[in-house]
Amino acid sequence: MDKEELLRKVDLFAGLKRKALKSLAEFCVERSFKKGEILVKQGDSGIGLYIIASGKVKIVKEMSDGGELEVAVHGPGAFFGEMTVLDNAPRSASVIAIEDTDCLLLTSWVFKSRMEVQPEIALMILPIVVKRFRETNERLLALSQS
Repeated sequence: MDKEELLRKVDLFAGLKRKALKSLAEFCVERSFKKGEILVKQGDSGIGLYIIASGKVKIVKEMSDGGELEVAVHGPGAFFGEMTVLDNAPRSASVIAIEDTDCLLLTSWVFKSRMEVQPEIALMILPIVVKRFRETNERLLALSQS
């Protein structure tokens, strides 16, 4: 897997210069998951940002009534875990492989150190986090009104 090339195709990193991408790629760890495997579990502490290289995952939020809300489905080039990287809070949702899935993992401590050196990364991630937060809120609001 060409880590640098994969990062270049991800919205979050698309605006970075080659040197910055290469630096991030060096720290990415490859992880593989089988269909049905839980990548991250809601409530657990997060270790970093995942970037999907191949396969698909679903993001599932466990509701207080015991039900589940499917928040999103993501495929190659998508990422998740950005909120945990920013706030160190427990995972807000579970992520489950719906196909065999290969990811790159960029740990929180590496990602934060890269944001300190390259603040443009932080500026790129903020609008994406806000957009995802708004989409989730809209979906929850729509469910509460049905």
